Amino acid sequence: MNIQRLLSDKIQNALLILGTPADCKAQVRQSVKPQFGDYQVNGLIAIAKRLDLPPRTLARDVVDRVDLKGIVRRVDIAGLGFINIFLDLRWLEKHLTEILFSPRLGVSIASPQTIVVDYSSPNVAKEMHVGHVRSTIIGDASVRILTFLGHNVIRANHIGDWGTQFGILIAYLETIHNHQESEIQLSSLERFYLLANQKYHEDPAFAERARNYVVQLQNGDEYCRRIWRQLVDITMVHNQKIYDRLNVTLTLSDVMGESLYNSMLPSIVADLKAKGLAIESQGAIVIFLDEFKNKAGDPLGIIIQKKDGAYLYITTDIACVKYRYETLKADRIIYYVDSRQHQHLMQVLNIVRKIHYIPESVKLEHHMFGMILDKDGKPFKTREGDTVKLTALLDEAMRRARRLVAKKNPTMNSDELENLAQVVGVGALKYADLSKNRNTDYIFDWDNMLSFEGNTAPYIQYAYTRISSIFKRSGEDEGHLIGDMHLEMEQEIKLAVRLLQLEEAIVIVARYGTPHVLCSYLYDLAVLFSAFYENCPILNTEKKALRQSRLQLSLLTARTLKQGLNLLGIETVDRM
Repeated sequence: MNIQRLLSDKIQNALLILGTPADCKAQVRQSVKPQFGDYQVNGLIAIAKRLDLPPRTLARDVVDRVDLKGIVRRVDIAGLGFINIFLDLRWLEKHLTEILFSPRLGVSIASPQTIVVDYSSPNVAKEMHVGHVRSTIIGDASVRILTFLGHNVIRANHIGDWGTQFGILIAYLETIHNHQESEIQLSSLERFYLLANQKYHEDPAFAERARNYVVQLQNGDEYCRRIWRQLVDITMVHNQKIYDRLNVTLTLSDVMGESLYNSMLPSIVADLKAKGLAIESQGAIVIFLDEFKNKAGDPLGIIIQKKDGAYLYITTDIACVKYRYETLKADRIIYYVDSRQHQHLMQVLNIVRKIHYIPESVKLEHHMFGMILDKDGKPFKTREGDTVKLTALLDEAMRRARRLVAKKNPTMNSDELENLAQVVGVGALKYADLSKNRNTDYIFDWDNMLSFEGNTAPYIQYAYTRISSIFKRSGEDEGHLIGDMHLEMEQEIKLAVRLLQLEEAIVIVARYGTPHVLCSYLYDLAVLFSAFYENCPILNTEKKALRQSRLQLSLLTARTLKQGLNLLGIETVDRM
């Protein structure tokens, strides 16, 4: 059920009947104030100007021609030429009853596409840190929503598992005689790499050996490949534990490292040279892009192969896009990478378009995001100034949530307490990020994210448990509620309209990768339910039909909250 789309189609048909050019599109939006109805039609003023008509005249003509019978109870023309639409209560009741027990809550299936979503992308031989949070959880929310809409979604965990750092690590592990899987921990690897990198810059003999190992690795040397595979596996097994704790859907089978594209790189360079897009310059192979300028204002030169034969990240990323289109058959490719990589990705897109590796019909989108800051507006770090590890962040979320839950439920048994601390802690951590516009930086604040007031996960989770409590007290079987819904009071009408707008929120997130839109929707729903609960007696009403109707409205609210939070990767519980 997408009311906005339904009304838009109706208004557009009316405009076509009036002889308006097909490219004249009215804008149907949810109204921000009750006096403007449930929906408002904007954009008629611009269309009227184009047609040389008074805007109110065009608005009146549209109202006279549009077929909204049975859908609306009232249509007003306001201001210079706005149309305010008030939905019919019987129409609302009918559709609420229809979607109550629908597995999809009335959300329609989209025309399916194959969509590759590139997200998380941790570093090999290093622990995941706070810098990976936004990519991981925003990307995963996007994946869940696109999958829910019926798309074939391919999760791509693009990791840097190739390059000089592996030669350095192999040489260092050989030096200290410590390259058995059972003897290496990821925390040790991170320390080893710091020491190895220092040795690489200070010891010419060590540096030469490391470079030789890189060449051997790229040429398929069995010893180097075994150690390399071990380093990658240790990293990703550790990271999988983080994903599981975060309730993120990534698995080890979703890992697509740079090594996957290594065999494609020579042909990529050969193609670019053959088509005149790349030339040799000072021994290196370079592409000059007119669309990007250097500091002198000249076309920017981008190296795709160094004079020593080594390839660069951009070469790998070009191959990556080619692979995703040709092998994975992608119709759309989405990157959840921070804003600092935007120019790099735009250069990749520019090149793959010029060489015709992907057609114009395939969308390549960078859904960039801002930084996580502390209360002083600085990058979020530990007190010692180190990067915050994700394991430590999750441990702290659990500790704080456990303390909060125990305070509210002092007699709760330990198993239930641990489960609830996990649900509340991780949910609060994720929602605090997802509820912010991804394009902006945001302030990390434990107290706010774990509050039971305001736009937080605990507030919405608690709204869900409140409805569970209502049903426990009612003695009613959720599956055997009877009768149609009846909307009488203002609070239940507002709640009803919002319940039917779930698809509109989901479609926006799917299109733009903006999960904060769904968060805002769920928060609104929880607030509206609270007003409904306070003003509309449910269990105490004397009318059986009205009691059943309000229980149905409550149940639909609970199902919508649960589904919405699930699409964000956040769990619900029946008791808090």
